[in-house]
Amino acid sequence: MISIDETYLIETLKDLVGINSVNPSLTPEGVGEAEIGAYVAGALKELGLETTLYELELGRVNVVGVLKGTGGGRSLLLNAHMDTVGVDGMRVAPFGAEIREGRLFGRGAQDMKASLAAMMAVAKAFVDARIPLAGDLLITAVADDEYVSIGTEALLRQVQADAAIVTEPTDMSVCRAHRGFIWYDVETLGRAAHGSRYTEGLDANMRMGRFLAQLEMLEQELLTRPGHPLTGPPSLHASILRGGKEISVYAASCLLQIERRTAPGETQAQATAELQAIVDRLAEEDPTFKATLKPTFERAPFVVAPDAAIVQILDRALENRLGETSAHSGQTFWTDAALFADAGMETVLLGPIGFGLHSAEEWVDLASVVDLAYVLAEAAQMYCG
Repeated sequence: MISIDETYLIETLKDLVGINSVNPSLTPEGVGEAEIGAYVAGALKELGLETTLYELELGRVNVVGVLKGTGGGRSLLLNAHMDTVGVDGMRVAPFGAEIREGRLFGRGAQDMKASLAAMMAVAKAFVDARIPLAGDLLITAVADDEYVSIGTEALLRQVQADAAIVTEPTDMSVCRAHRGFIWYDVETLGRAAHGSRYTEGLDANMRMGRFLAQLEMLEQELLTRPGHPLTGPPSLHASILRGGKEISVYAASCLLQIERRTAPGETQAQATAELQAIVDRLAEEDPTFKATLKPTFERAPFVVAPDAAIVQILDRALENRLGETSAHSGQTFWTDAALFADAGMETVLLGPIGFGLHSAEEWVDLASVVDLAYVLAEAAQMYCG
């Protein structure tokens, strides 16, 4: 049986958490992934993997390490992102990597530097044991998952594999589905006029109020839909609202930004049609109601079948390590797994136990990180051959 160097795993995790890799697209203080990417690339090269550091833009990098197979087996890609959200308001030292009662604290501890450390420990285990795999094992660390995933989009132009395990935190449950999202701009149009000239002005903000009232009704209806058994129903929320320029002027326009969370099986066309129906209905009721609706960004939902080879292999590896079968789960949030699946890879999610994603106190359970490394290593042996 392959053995994980637990000291290497924990020390690597401490080093990773100690490196500031806050996403600069989320906060002006973000420094990006250049430093952490250099650390990961150096560590993988030291292990003997064929390692490439890809610069995406200034301060933003991907790292790919390949443990070459002997030939004839399936290739497996392990994936983690290196960026984190910001650290404002944290109650623990964000880069302190303090260990207390079996938990390691810090920004990115669970999301998802623990997973990255586990992946690196898996590579070390195969190198140390000189256990050959038939298929290639790819260790991939990407930028920008926390914003618009420029890292994974670039990665999929750089490498390919038969299957992928995205090691997002799942509390050691095999995650087979998650929701997607669509961003929309809705703009209502009025006519600017002096605030005293009610016969001339048309209030775009008031008209947006009508739209919002109808939008709330749609939101409540969405939550009654069955959605997907693992992800729950679709949902939406009104994220940002801007209208008007001066207090004594009728608002000429009002802009609303909406996020619509989609369940597996839903399409952009369906979601857009439901919003457009509100616009059309309000325009029919009042010819002065003018509005435009535009989808601005989309990420598709993700789902993989329970009988997929990589799912069944992870089930067996988890049972061998933990002594019990893990119930399959779904997530309400989106992950890069959808991009891997869309690229033709059989994809699933599995990650460690922890608490406090994006919050004031984030930690990861170290025993679960060790378990994750063992499970990933056994899954690689079974899948790659």
